[in-house]
Amino acid sequence: MHIQQFYDEGLAHASYAILSQGKIALVDPGRNPQPYYDFAEDHAAQIVALIETHPHADFVSSHLEFHKNEGATIYVSKLVGAAYPHVGFDQGDFFTLGAITIHALHTPGHSPDSISILLKDTEGKDYALFSGDTLFIGDVGRPDLREKAGNLTAQREELAKMMYHTVQQKLKPLADDVLVFPAHGAGSLCGKNLSDARQSTIGEQRASNWAFSAPDEAMFVQTLLQGQPYIPKYFGYAVDLNKQGAPAYQRSISQVSIWPEGATLPADALVIDTRKQDLFAAGHIPGSINIMNGGKFETWLGSIVGPEENFFLVADTAAELETLIHKTAKIGYEAGIVGAVVNPAGMTATGTSFDLAAFKANPEAYTLVDIRSRDEKAGTPIFDGALNIPLPELRERAHEIPQHKPVLIHCAGGYRSAAGVSIVANEVKQVPVLDFSEAIKDFQTAAH
Repeated sequence: MHIQQFYDEGLAHASYAILSQGKIALVDPGRNPQPYYDFAEDHAAQIVALIETHPHADFVSSHLEFHKNEGATIYVSKLVGAAYPHVGFDQGDFFTLGAITIHALHTPGHSPDSISILLKDTEGKDYALFSGDTLFIGDVGRPDLREKAGNLTAQREELAKMMYHTVQQKLKPLADDVLVFPAHGAGSLCGKNLSDARQSTIGEQRASNWAFSAPDEAMFVQTLLQGQPYIPKYFGYAVDLNKQGAPAYQRSISQVSIWPEGATLPADALVIDTRKQDLFAAGHIPGSINIMNGGKFETWLGSIVGPEENFFLVADTAAELETLIHKTAKIGYEAGIVGAVVNPAGMTATGTSFDLAAFKANPEAYTLVDIRSRDEKAGTPIFDGALNIPLPELRERAHEIPQHKPVLIHCAGGYRSAAGVSIVANEVKQVPVLDFSEAIKDFQTAAH
């Protein structure tokens, strides 16, 4: 028996291959099937099973592609109402993989249809728990993503109560030495306060995870609901797409239209310019949004742009453009790309430079806009009186920003503010829109 973890840093997503006697079961695979095929080839093994712990909100799965290409069986809770061919996999169900058995535990809380996967070794002993978005290292999954999406919906308070009973009745009875393999780590928006650790044990979580020591249901619910991160625009879309089954990865990517370098884009098109901040400031298509290619590009794309919107993708090189198309596909947004182009024509708009010395001399001369989350602002205040509009809300709320003084945008480190400035500059025309950029780090340190 061998367990292989695959980790996507951009989405902080962990998926798994379980190998036994030449047979492989995948747990919560990502959109790109190639890493799993490579693993199978390296071990001269066959992918025979796909297990989905729930219909994921933060990424798109390749389960249907493996079923169509390999004839692999997809196991998922019957509560999902999956539209693709599958075998219902719920409490008490199990199947054999080589010399081991794989069992389903119904573990609602993150979603009503969540299951966790209990692997028993060759001797029938509980060996590992693949906990999906139910149990993380240091936390449990957020309960507020299924109020409007999926076959089954539930209010966050109801799901939080379910999670309490899941911990008490399903997780606590497991032995201390059972390995824990979650679907996400630090940086994921599927929970809060997640650890950087990639695996743990039930014993370690019993000792350190607050969810195991909550004194009662009421306190558990209160703690779980408090301070959850924002919900990106694409989350509900991804749930529904995963419930249907996504189109094949490479074929879908190949259908993205690549426009010639320097092409002229249609007027009033939504343009996502992924170049570095300095290049964007030096010249960009008027109205463009600057979401720089970085570790969290796909999350911010799906937070700023809605799943119903079509857009152009702009990059500085062909290689970077290819990378960005692949990142876009991880959240199922490749179908929304009208065209992808390197350095299109018409990049006539420029940014306005920020005079840090002038700000320090007279900070009252600026309208400060803090685009961090509400919890970030409350937990780490930087400027008293700054208008707080979180970046995912900025396109819809930029009109709330006063236009009688220069507008100065800041986040926590400079990445988000580049996007924020480009969005606000499309709305605020009467005064300059400026980017605090990385200079905010000094003020953040001083605020502490």
